[in-house]
Amino acid sequence: MRVIGIETTCDETAAAIVATSEDGRGTILADEVLSQIAEHAAYGGVVPEIAARAHVEVVDRLVARALAKAGLELADLDGIAAAAGPGLIGGVIVGLTAAKALALVSGKPLLAVNHLEGHALTARLTDGVQFPYLLLLVSGGHTQLLAVRGVGDYVRLGGTIDDAIGEAFDKVAKLLGLPYPGGPQVELAAKAGDPERFALPRPMLGRPQADFSLSGLKTAVRLEAERIAPLSEQDIADLCASFQNAVVDVVVDRTRVALRAFQEIAPRPSALVVAGGVAANGALRRGLQRLATESGLRLVAPPLELCGDNGAMIAWAGIERLRLGLTDGLDAPARARWPLGTPFAEANVAASESVAAQSVVDEAAP
Repeated sequence: MRVIGIETTCDETAAAIVATSEDGRGTILADEVLSQIAEHAAYGGVVPEIAARAHVEVVDRLVARALAKAGLELADLDGIAAAAGPGLIGGVIVGLTAAKALALVSGKPLLAVNHLEGHALTARLTDGVQFPYLLLLVSGGHTQLLAVRGVGDYVRLGGTIDDAIGEAFDKVAKLLGLPYPGGPQVELAAKAGDPERFALPRPMLGRPQADFSLSGLKTAVRLEAERIAPLSEQDIADLCASFQNAVVDVVVDRTRVALRAFQEIAPRPSALVVAGGVAANGALRRGLQRLATESGLRLVAPPLELCGDNGAMIAWAGIERLRLGLTDGLDAPARARWPLGTPFAEANVAASESVAAQSVVDEAAP
């Protein structure tokens, strides 16, 4: 089975081809990504109109390059997958429309993939992780803890009530005058900093629900920066280290809470998986590794090149869905918002009702 995946939800244009072997494992035959960092750097963030225009200019070229690198023709593919959301709607429309055109002219099935599902299933492409598993999805636009029970079967155990973690990293970087994109710059500066210098808050620490809040922490960094201004290079490094240390503490605590909630709606997880752009952060990985070891779980993190947005994860999610016959029509909509999965409260009620129903059956049995 061979599927092409197109990703255009934010500021990377990507096209990749993934194939499966006889044992069902995936192999990336081509993975083309074109970043738009240079186009957006002057603005300190992604400008949606610029992003959409850039996708239009290069998406067909990247598809052609992916096919050439894989040594395939369009007719050799089994499916055409594209991220249909969530994301910047202009960019989503570009990628999804390109995929619909390819599906129409080739007669191949269309797979309109949820971008978040692409991240959620990447660990099965790279490491063959078995269901169910606990996923921490951390990126510039999303921060969620999910019980991944199967393809299309996700339960949201927690999420952010304000800023996503990647967004908080980028805003702190901008506040401190660091270049865009900010997340890697904060991590780099933090290596030379003292993580104990500033007593920053750990929002939501110890709360019974596995939710996040980053706006208060971001404000605390700003107040400390204003208090000691003008900032030296060492001040910036210490602020970055203190901020990153606080984020890691919060993430580990929130993930620990999610592990407890996981047991209420699924069997023991096969692994703790982290995905999304912020999954590339080394301090975050080390904190999660400590938690995984403490919990007797394997930590799975994608290779760095698959942490950010990429076409391979969309192609793989397409394969997972195509195996189950979950294809889409050419009227599949582009979506700016597209929540992944069922809220924990609803899934917990359903699980309780299932247990109660089974108990009635057991009692009625002779």
